[in-house]
Amino acid sequence: MTSSPPSLSHDANDLAAQRAAIVRQYFRMVDAGDPGLLDLYTDDVELFFPEFGHGHGKEDMVEFARRLWTDLGSIGHDIDGLDIMVCGDRVIVEGREWGTLADGTAWPDGTVSTGRFCNVFTFRGTRISSVHIYADPDIASAHTEKIQQLHRAS
Repeated sequence: MTSSPPSLSHDANDLAAQRAAIVRQYFRMVDAGDPGLLDLYTDDVELFFPEFGHGHGKEDMVEFARRLWTDLGSIGHDIDGLDIMVCGDRVIVEGREWGTLADGTAWPDGTVSTGRFCNVFTFRGTRISSVHIYADPDIASAHTEKIQQLHRAS
């Protein structure tokens, strides 16, 4: 006799849907540069981003944003096209982003840089307690030496 996998309660399904909606709101707020984004985080939020490293707390989130926006003119995410997977307290998101640098250079270039990213969010209730952002920080394909070393033209 085989048993069926346990089904989620309506409460767990509701929480998963809430968390997915919060993640979509997160990306809308990032795109708008909305400082209210901080309200989505726990006070002790953890951050990871390549080349920035690890951060802890809302102050580090503000510092990360300040540093990131130094070179950015705009950023956008394909919110409707996000692939969102909810697993317990974790929400994993794959998607595409684009924008301009502060000097007006559009990214991604569509050849080397494709604007793909993956974020892993951890929730405590309906607040984000951790966000790990996996994206190539060379969004405009400016690191030509490394590109020449690694890029495999199709």
